[in-house]
Amino acid sequence: EEQLVESGGALVQPGGSLRLSCVASGFPFSRFTMHWVRQAPGKELEWVSQTNSYGTWSTYADSVKGRFTISRDNDKNTLYLQLNSLKTEDTAMYYCAKDRQGVARGQGTQVTVSS
Repeated sequence: EEQLVESGGALVQPGGSLRLSCVASGFPFSRFTMHWVRQAPGKELEWVSQTNSYGTWSTYADSVKGRFTISRDNDKNTLYLQLNSLKTEDTAMYYCAKDRQGVARGQGTQVTVSS
């Protein structure tokens, strides 16, 4: 059974940082481009970032470029997202996913940015 399990979400003040993790199992993680997507309350799912199977190339949504960094450790079957300079508009449920649309995603981890 394929599984993606996210963790690391929390309540943080504006300007703060978090690191999200996603542990994958049940499929050959190291062969897949992986994504982070997010969904804010009352909004549609939004693609955030992706990295290739080797972790040597990545791209970001304009809304997070320069603030978020995606990375992966294929030996640990783990995908990461470093969130810096957080803004209130970054508040959302964050998911790791096998596809850009977020169809094959985990259960998510909640990030709340508030003072």
